[in-house]
Amino acid sequence: MKPCFLCKMPGHTTMTCPHRVTTEHGVMPAPHKNTQNPVEFIFERQLRPRITSMKPAYAIPDQVNCAAIRYHSRRVTCLEFHPINNHILLSGDKKGQLGVWDFDKVHEKTVYGNIHSCILNNMRFSPANDGTIYAASSDGTISCTDLETGISSSLMNLNPDGWQGPNTWRMLYGMDINLEKGVVLVADNFGFLYLVDTRSNSQIGKAIMIHKKGSKVVGLHCNPVQPDLLLSCGNDHFARLWDMRRLESGSTLYNLEHKRVVNSAYFSPLSGTKILTTSQDNRLRIWDSIFGNLDIPSREIVHSHDFNRHLTPFRAEWDPKDPSESLAVIGRYISENYNGTALHPIDFIDINTGQLVAEVMDPNITTISPVNKLHPRDDILASGSSRSLFIWRPKEKYDVAEQLDTRKIVVFGGDDRKRGKRSKDEYDDDSDDEKFNPKGKNTKAKKSQKETTRYGRKAKR
Repeated sequence: MKPCFLCKMPGHTTMTCPHRVTTEHGVMPAPHKNTQNPVEFIFERQLRPRITSMKPAYAIPDQVNCAAIRYHSRRVTCLEFHPINNHILLSGDKKGQLGVWDFDKVHEKTVYGNIHSCILNNMRFSPANDGTIYAASSDGTISCTDLETGISSSLMNLNPDGWQGPNTWRMLYGMDINLEKGVVLVADNFGFLYLVDTRSNSQIGKAIMIHKKGSKVVGLHCNPVQPDLLLSCGNDHFARLWDMRRLESGSTLYNLEHKRVVNSAYFSPLSGTKILTTSQDNRLRIWDSIFGNLDIPSREIVHSHDFNRHLTPFRAEWDPKDPSESLAVIGRYISENYNGTALHPIDFIDINTGQLVAEVMDPNITTISPVNKLHPRDDILASGSSRSLFIWRPKEKYDVAEQLDTRKIVVFGGDDRKRGKRSKDEYDDDSDDEKFNPKGKNTKAKKSQKETTRYGRKAKR
């Protein structure tokens, strides 16, 4: 018998896996014990008071409030909320395009298509100007784009001579900004880290190898409380902890080993003392304290996010509003049968206990939702499913009549495919054939003029 696809253990099938029934199966809850480590004691006295000891009631966004169907021409790869304007969502796609969507004015579409030539992997807002966004792409460049005009400048280009073959082509994946030092940090597919000064828009020093040579570094995260701490992760099956004051090859503070590729690694958003990683072995790993024993994770939670290809990697992300630092969101790969329809829910997980707090889905969204971002201030979830964007809000905030009135579904562009024929590019992506239909049927979009419906507006791209 083959091992279970979900937990990777022999002896049972995926359908009968105990982790599929209860996500907390085999998870040891976070302990409540007195602090013995002197460093942890200082943390408890000085930093812990800002974090509530009582877990608040979760407000789960479980109702699709508005949607932009086929907003992008290729699958969505990353999302970012505007730091000031609560209703502005930025999105990147596999073609390198940058979308700016005001989901209060659902029908308006702004997509800048001349910034990158291929996958936009990561983006961060400028700490000095909330109208400027930095982006890292697989074309080997860092862009700095003005969101109002769409004018972009290149901060760094790792492929100035163009394509010279796969052995020399450098692609940028992981990205973050260190506010204290004023630098943009990016990492490439050869294991190197680059630092770019945001004031002079120029590279600082030489590239530093932070992961195994030839491996992709897919994630970078600066600690929100101690900016000198840097967390990286990559395809060499490690997440690594660094001190930026002595950042050089081989000088890691700690190496967090995983069994397979690590898709993401994040510090907790408020205290910065916890670490949450997502690995391709269908495990979420949590370290409760960066001051404690990092040899083994505090908990491992089995969750379905291993996939073959043609999908943006799944990444579990913290809820930035949760004062208890216990709620994470991640899309699910394995589908579940809901009233005869195969759906891929978005899971909200309590990382302290492993319990599934909520699974949100809509019967009309039959595609997988690997890209999810929780709003830093409002009870809003943004998700990228195939080429479409969805905004979720808590259902209880609206009565039944109001839900229908405020739910805005917009379809951008038509379906140019002919029945029985698919272009080369379509095979290099996840399924885009299905669209969100407020009437509950999956139908193919028709080329048509702008048409207004009671649910929203169908518009040409």
